[in-house]
Amino acid sequence: MLTRLYVVLTLMALWPLAIAGRMLWIYLSEGAALRAEGRRQMRAVVEIPAMRGEMLDRVGRALAVNTVRYDLALDPEVEGFAAQGSTFFERLARLTGRSATYFRQRVARRASPRYVVLWRGLTEAQKKAIESWEVPGVILEPRFSRWYPYGSLAAHVLGYVGADGRGLAGLELQYDRYLQGRPGRRVVQRDRRGVLKPMVGGEVVEPEHGQTLVLTLDLIRQTILEEELARGVAEAGARWGTAIAMDPRTGAVLAMANVPTYDPNRPAAASEEARRNRAITDRMEPGSTFKLITAIAALEQGVVALDDTIDTGAGWAVFAGRTMRDVHAYGRISFAEALVHSSNVGIAKIATRLKPGALYQYARNLGFGQPTMIDLPGEVSGTLKRPSRWSGTTLTSMSIGYEVDATPLQILTAYCALANGGLLVRPFVVAERRSITGEVLWHARPDSIRRAFRRETVRRLLPVFERVVNEGTGRAARVEGLPVAGKTGTAFKVVDGRYQPGAYRASFVGFFPADDPQVALIVVLDEPRRSIYGGQVAAPIFRRVAERWIGTFPKIAERMAPREELPEQVARPLPILEGQPLAVAHARLQAEGLRVRVAGPDEVLAFVTDQHPAPETPVTPGDAVRLEVTPPDTLVRRMPDLRGLSARQATYWLATYGVGVRVEGHGQVVAQWPEPGAPLPSEVYLRCR
Repeated sequence: MLTRLYVVLTLMALWPLAIAGRMLWIYLSEGAALRAEGRRQMRAVVEIPAMRGEMLDRVGRALAVNTVRYDLALDPEVEGFAAQGSTFFERLARLTGRSATYFRQRVARRASPRYVVLWRGLTEAQKKAIESWEVPGVILEPRFSRWYPYGSLAAHVLGYVGADGRGLAGLELQYDRYLQGRPGRRVVQRDRRGVLKPMVGGEVVEPEHGQTLVLTLDLIRQTILEEELARGVAEAGARWGTAIAMDPRTGAVLAMANVPTYDPNRPAAASEEARRNRAITDRMEPGSTFKLITAIAALEQGVVALDDTIDTGAGWAVFAGRTMRDVHAYGRISFAEALVHSSNVGIAKIATRLKPGALYQYARNLGFGQPTMIDLPGEVSGTLKRPSRWSGTTLTSMSIGYEVDATPLQILTAYCALANGGLLVRPFVVAERRSITGEVLWHARPDSIRRAFRRETVRRLLPVFERVVNEGTGRAARVEGLPVAGKTGTAFKVVDGRYQPGAYRASFVGFFPADDPQVALIVVLDEPRRSIYGGQVAAPIFRRVAERWIGTFPKIAERMAPREELPEQVARPLPILEGQPLAVAHARLQAEGLRVRVAGPDEVLAFVTDQHPAPETPVTPGDAVRLEVTPPDTLVRRMPDLRGLSARQATYWLATYGVGVRVEGHGQVVAQWPEPGAPLPSEVYLRCR
């Protein structure tokens, strides 16, 4: 029994030594690896989000910016959280407006044992409040959210982003890879409670923030276009409207609007129809606006001259078994008058002289049947049938804008070619891409795709399209004092492959000033009820936009209201200032627009003893006058000449010498007592008017 007891005691004594030996062996053989593994487990990598690039208008006004928000997550298994959990949920409920039970349920139903998101979109103030609680296991993750300061303004151009911050429409989608940037990372340390803390010397990879887009749009012009389009749609009782303005020389889009519109800050609240950018996604038969292409083809193919006579008869004619009608019977008119009055019969008769391939080729050269390649997503190419697929009516129908589909932007681009001398330009919305520091990384270069027709043709046609506005169907687009050229359009609306009775699309497309075009603008209204004609519902919108835009183009504004020459500056005699207080003399000279230089002590009570130039010398505003002054103690106090001064100036000077003043009337001093030069009395009488 005693032996066994000794054995047990010996083994118990050796057990700690065995443990210590094992620990020493682990320390020597595996210590370095285990320490490295411990450091690895203490390290964590936190993503530093990149800030999405802003979008600015042409002069730098922000159209799309970022606001920082924070997501609140929690590791409820961290040591120490259980003791503060109840208080934490109560505080969080007061901070967010949700019940404490809501947050407890989120923790209880979490999918991950060590991570659950409690709230998204905390403000900076809310984030600081939570940090001050010092609750173990709390994780605050910054997240940038998109904000559009002007709400629905330019919504169809800007687009919007999804919950993950990626672009889903408009420029947000088209330039997403440039806007989103690249997130960075920071290595931090996790303590025993799971709280993340900065690690001294930890690796930091700074985020690469997204690029800034500078657009061709102008905030003021965009606002005007949207206001006038909305007004025009309401007045006409139309289902929707779209309008686009471009610089015809470069292709820069000056403004683009759609009605109805939506707020990109809340895109889910709008219908799919409201989010549709009809300027580039909706195809329509152009109607009479397509007559430009027929006119170009006819003139350049030599089948007609502008002054050639066409017999339009009683206002109707039959082509390949189909009757075509005019709004009025024009009888025998010139080809130019057929364009001015938009005679379908006259244009169709000229088209029959053309070969089908010629009209097709000119339409193709002017961009029909192909996308314009604008830097916006969702553009469709339109439809232009090849001559091999034409029916017997296609030539005459196409000549007046039927059996061909185009987007409003394609039609506008064709008229830009008429405005700029025959070049087809590529439209674009983004002028520059800049880094977050403002460095220009890329800028758009205006690109002419091809020469669509000759300059000589432009020279011949331009006066005709001015006549459309001055005396033809587009008279409602006329702006007093500003030459405008353009064309009206009215077309039946196709629904499910068939023309819908009573449904039309009305349009007007034009540019100004006609002799030096700087703006090309198209307006399209769908199913207007007040009138079906573009000249009556679309042209007035064009006119109102042009009138309000004039002030944003200095050259056009000066042309409309020439700057008047400033009147020549009239020389006036310099007043007598000798003997007057410096303060009074200084005020008189400044009132005349003269510069004052003082030689001597610049004191309030100093007197002027001499002046250069001499009194009565002619001077003009801006000239300099030198005043020599002396302190009052060196002169005998004499009454100065106060006539011509204001009552306030005279009273001020006399008060500085302790002289009482009696004033009769208001305004300038016209008489005084005592007279100038008399000894300075204790009281002075002044008469003013």
